[in-house]
Amino acid sequence: MGNTFGHLFRITTFGESHGGGVGVIIDGCPPRLEISEAEIQLELDRRKPGQSKITTPRKESDICEIISGVFEGKTTGTPIAILVRNTDARSQDYDEMADKFRPSHADATYDAKYGIRNWKGGGRSSARETIGRVAAGAIAKKILKQIAGVEIIGYVKQIKDLESTVDPNTVTLEQVESNIVRCPDAECAEKMIDLIDQIRRDKNSIGGIVECVARNVPKGLGEPVFDKLEADIAKSVMSLPASKGFEIGSGFAGTLLTGSEHNDEYYIDDTGNIRTKTNRSGGIQGGISNGENIVIRVAFKPTATIGKEQKTVTRSGEETTLAAKGRHDPCVLPRAVPMVEAMVALVLCDHLLRHQGQCSLSGFD
Repeated sequence: MGNTFGHLFRITTFGESHGGGVGVIIDGCPPRLEISEAEIQLELDRRKPGQSKITTPRKESDICEIISGVFEGKTTGTPIAILVRNTDARSQDYDEMADKFRPSHADATYDAKYGIRNWKGGGRSSARETIGRVAAGAIAKKILKQIAGVEIIGYVKQIKDLESTVDPNTVTLEQVESNIVRCPDAECAEKMIDLIDQIRRDKNSIGGIVECVARNVPKGLGEPVFDKLEADIAKSVMSLPASKGFEIGSGFAGTLLTGSEHNDEYYIDDTGNIRTKTNRSGGIQGGISNGENIVIRVAFKPTATIGKEQKTVTRSGEETTLAAKGRHDPCVLPRAVPMVEAMVALVLCDHLLRHQGQCSLSGFD
């Protein structure tokens, strides 16, 4: 019921924020891929809470356990189960929210749909659910890197009105991880950190934009017409908590150009490959990758749960106020970076396997 994503490389996430744990089942992973808990842990450590003064103070080590699908360090081709146990849930912080709906949160809508909701930490609507996505994304990244040399790098492009200057063609992971806000523009990063810290002290929240680039993507990935590559990427990142907008290539700015200004003209490079002089298409044309870098942007709203008093209603329909307790990110952007990377990796891995399955026997692989 909406908890499974993908076709050939398919994941199902499970668990709640304040339950026993969260995790993922991965089906369709090719056999004999070398993978370890340590490799997955590297990605989870980028996502976990309590990283710095500008993230939630909840302390979770987020140690992953591979329960099945890996034997002697290699995938077996059977379903891979990964579990991360919750160890620092503080459910008493949410007692008041058992009856009061948090503004702009999923409380009221979950109640409207199911007639029951897990009010402890938001339950299934919590961003803690993304642990399973990031764990699965670590495996997808390795498949993409090993088979096709694909490299996926996300970073914070903008916080509120502070916009960084980053070249997606040359940015490195080391530059992204050089500061706690994950913005490769060092000067802008300092301003972002100061702004987020001020918002945190004010018991408020703030939003922004994550940009992500996938380099060395093979040509031909994508399944028109309903499973166009950018359509599946859009769905994947828009399923992340707090996401509110998606762009690829020129995005909305492209509407200000004429066709002659926007079109990516072709040329033949030194190796005889067909390339484009510009990349306003964002690496995808007609729903199929063209071999150029895929560049996307995802807008994230300010965190819904804040410490300021706001007007709300109770489950029984009485007007009241609420100053939410609990431990929450004043800005989701720094921790959203590995989440966006993971979702892009899952889509590209799935489409790589689909392309191989459909086209390899005909020689167009």
